[in-house]
Amino acid sequence: MRNLTTIEIDRLKILAENAISLSLIELTKTGLEKGIMDATGSVRSYLKENDLHDYEIQKQGAKENGVLIDSIIITGNAFVDSKASLYRPKAKGKGGDPRIWFYGIAKYCSPNDILALISFDKKIWVLNLTKIPIETLINSSLVNPIKDFIVEINQITNEVSNELLIKLREIASRGFVPALLQADTAIGRTLEHLLDIKMNSSKTPDYKGIELKSARENKGTRKGLFGKTPNWQLSKFKSRIEILDAFGYWEDGIFRLYNTIRGTGRNAQGLILRTDYELDYLFENSDKKEIGDFLVWELQVLKDALATKHKETFWIKAESKKEDGKEYFLFKSAEHTKGPLLNQFGLLIDIGAITVDYPIKRLPDGSVIDKGCNFKLKPNALNLLFPPSQSYSLIME
Repeated sequence: MRNLTTIEIDRLKILAENAISLSLIELTKTGLEKGIMDATGSVRSYLKENDLHDYEIQKQGAKENGVLIDSIIITGNAFVDSKASLYRPKAKGKGGDPRIWFYGIAKYCSPNDILALISFDKKIWVLNLTKIPIETLINSSLVNPIKDFIVEINQITNEVSNELLIKLREIASRGFVPALLQADTAIGRTLEHLLDIKMNSSKTPDYKGIELKSARENKGTRKGLFGKTPNWQLSKFKSRIEILDAFGYWEDGIFRLYNTIRGTGRNAQGLILRTDYELDYLFENSDKKEIGDFLVWELQVLKDALATKHKETFWIKAESKKEDGKEYFLFKSAEHTKGPLLNQFGLLIDIGAITVDYPIKRLPDGSVIDKGCNFKLKPNALNLLFPPSQSYSLIME
């Protein structure tokens, strides 16, 4: 897909600010003439995530195995009924490149227009991001289809976040609440307990599809994004115990490796992150020539984990105080993000905004405690990974 213009980017931001989840596709000159568009990886993922279509299980043949989905073409002043045709053409020796087409779309497009595909009400809604003046229509005092459509989606998608915000403000109204336990993780565990959420070690979000990330106020710690094990089959090392043996050190009688790895320079153990965009891999590399690249993550797998875990997130801050050896929290603010900018992921590794931690240690009895490979974001880099967020005060005057 071509680079977006400044106007298209501004329109995309408006949709993001109004909680519109979407995918983009370019209608090329050839595609317009032939009536076909390639269903790119991002389009395929979007359709699958929204339970509209799964190309992975679709057989070849447009006529015998093609699928039609109800669709709506959004024009400047109307909604036009359409059908989306999704298929894999017959091809020898390969699976057939996934295709998509919307009946009647050619009337409303020119070559190289960028189309926003929006899943809503089990239909695919198509909006020409290049041609339609979204900013004018949504700010208009007059009733128009686009404004009504965006407002409706915004209201529906914000139902859960509004419910959560009300609960957080009720918790904040209690003042300082005692920590559930005395540990670094106490703040998250305490909040989940107050929200009646069972302890979450899964990869899925915490509260009805919304991820909760809480931190102590004024503590400039990095924000935890997700944990993801390397692809051991592609990696030179086959376990984190091998990593501990290769790079660990003794501290206070414990053999350990408490390690942060960045893309901007080697750490004390000589380790660095390296992105390879041709292979679509993230490597961890050692300055020891006999080791070199020893861990591999697939960048698409990492992006998928980010998209799943942080489709919508509340980043919550609390004031902490200690009395009589116990910790207490006053939950004060929340920052609400949606739809991470997945294409930024590799870049943020390259500039050191996203790092990887893996704390590992071997106890005197020989057992190993391994807390996994954890991807973290610098505290001031939230706006580099997500579209403009909303900030809420939890303490109501």
